[in-house]
Amino acid sequence: MAGTAAARVVRRWPDALALHPLGPVTPGHLLVVPLRHVPDVTTDPEVSAALMRRVAEIATPPCNVITSAGEVATQTVFHAHLHVLPRSCGDGLLLPWSIPAADSGPPPPRRNSL
Repeated sequence: MAGTAAARVVRRWPDALALHPLGPVTPGHLLVVPLRHVPDVTTDPEVSAALMRRVAEIATPPCNVITSAGEVATQTVFHAHLHVLPRSCGDGLLLPWSIPAADSGPPPPRRNSL
């Protein structure tokens, strides 16, 4: 049943919660979740802006703020949320775009845009 899972709430606002996820990927990993249901951050700009405002209140650099919209984009929970991932040197967390693709061959030639 929705709303019955135990959660360690870190901060509560009138429009959102910050909580510890069940499987944190870095120490201090938090989820910031709106209380109003929207499937993802593309659904309602007002909810998304308020959610980012809450992240700005609790996040401390260095950090990543990450979300996904849609199954193809790796979204598995269809309620908008932002991951706040504190970072430190050597924490071992690699983001997909920071890993060179294996066997991708040489980069394509650059075209002159002039």
